[in-house]
Amino acid sequence: MKIFDRLGLLIRADAHGMMDRLEERTLLVKQHLREAEIELGRKRARLSAIDEELVRLGEETRRTGARLADLDADVELALGRGEEDLARFALRRLLPERIALRAMHDRSTGLESERERLGSRLAEQEGALEALRVRARARLAELETAESQEPFRTAPVADEEIEFELLRRRGAGSASGSKKSEVPA
Repeated sequence: MKIFDRLGLLIRADAHGMMDRLEERTLLVKQHLREAEIELGRKRARLSAIDEELVRLGEETRRTGARLADLDADVELALGRGEEDLARFALRRLLPERIALRAMHDRSTGLESERERLGSRLAEQEGALEALRVRARARLAELETAESQEPFRTAPVADEEIEFELLRRRGAGSASGSKKSEVPA
């Protein structure tokens, strides 16, 4: 039974060693850092897209406002001349433009609040990423130092080797003990 216990112990130790080798620490650190950078890149792209949409909405709002002013002037002109049919025609065109302008204003307000939230989170996370980069560089340096010292570490000593060393020391101890007894006092 003793041999099976030792064999099981060797297999478990070897499995743990293989898993450690599979999970190369430097690659994991670099991968996590890359993933954080990619996620921040996505947020920067989203922020840029929001900025572009805000610019586009601003231009569209300006054009819609100009059309509203023209249609409003047409309604006033038609009413001033007593042309109610023309005023109704202008109002049919004016009212949807007014609804569209409100929708653009609401969308713009929503985008500005999203931009503000995303901008503040992005600023926080960029600071955290910089701190992560520093910690990652330190960890990579530690791992490189540990890897460079790895060849100097010895493999685990087998039980048999320990027994041989004990026998040598006992043999050397009894030999030096007999020499001490031979030396006159």
